[in-house]
Amino acid sequence: MTRKNIAAGLVAILMLVLAGCGGSDEDSTDTEGAQSTEAESGGEEAAAGGTIAIITVDPSNPYWKAEVDTAVAEAEALGYETTVDAHGNDPDKQNQFIDGAISKGVVAIILDPAGADESVGAVRKATDAGIPVFLVNAEISEQGIAKSQIVSNNAQGATLGAQQWAEAMGGEGKYVELFGNPTDNNARVRSDAYAEVLAQYPGLERVQMETANWDRTQGKEKMEILLSANPDITGVISGNDEMALGAIQALKDAGRLEDILVLGFDGNQDAVDAVIAGEMVATVLQPIVTGTMLAVEQAHSFITTGETGASAEKQAIDCVLITPENADQFTNFVMTG
Repeated sequence: MTRKNIAAGLVAILMLVLAGCGGSDEDSTDTEGAQSTEAESGGEEAAAGGTIAIITVDPSNPYWKAEVDTAVAEAEALGYETTVDAHGNDPDKQNQFIDGAISKGVVAIILDPAGADESVGAVRKATDAGIPVFLVNAEISEQGIAKSQIVSNNAQGATLGAQQWAEAMGGEGKYVELFGNPTDNNARVRSDAYAEVLAQYPGLERVQMETANWDRTQGKEKMEILLSANPDITGVISGNDEMALGAIQALKDAGRLEDILVLGFDGNQDAVDAVIAGEMVATVLQPIVTGTMLAVEQAHSFITTGETGASAEKQAIDCVLITPENADQFTNFVMTG
């Protein structure tokens, strides 16, 4: 082969190598462009998975049982495992469960807090550990720590119930009140809303109030005391259904249920049945199933996108009045009609 031919061959090879390098540079540029575009669009959502800790008050109460059952079902349907603990409105137990959730490395906590002030530290502890907390049913006294605080519109619901009960009372008579847990803001909000409505009826007089801590047994015991001290009452208003149902049992035992009108609040199935049976004037549905579903959905959204999808941390859902006219449309805290 002549030197001329060798030179020509070398030039041809060199051109092929350069062409190959050029093609490689072009492919690399395209890939980088695609990666840049994906980064700018935020990339794909994170995958769901891990454990969500559900910390409630007392699942033996139908209201909190509905809360737990809903949270577990919704979380597991979205691909999470769950743990369930109940603090019984004891802040120390709540702290223990929060510590346990942190040590387990859960991806989120659904919490029904043990007191508005008492729970601030526990929520902050979890948040500082990088675990988002979503409150349901009750709120805490500070904002900016929990990702969501989802509650029933207690003032609106209590207003509906008080108006219905006052009309049933004919706007007059002596009555007593069963108050919920003093550390729970919901108890005060409902009581204040009752008082605001009933103040418009000068013929109605509250003669005594007792705390029964949302509990049916305590409601019965406190009703027995109230009835003994105030035998001339014609009405009872209660901060929740469990206390009201306890009061109804005490009134039955005393043979006084027919002449004393009882108001409940929550919308649990026993209370709905009592309304249908004429044993309770009315109750007020707290949309606990809806609120709990929202809490889990917002937890899932935050885990996968970094955002809850809600427009505000505090969210209130309106309550629904349950009377003999519509009681058959409600089953286990859900309006079915």
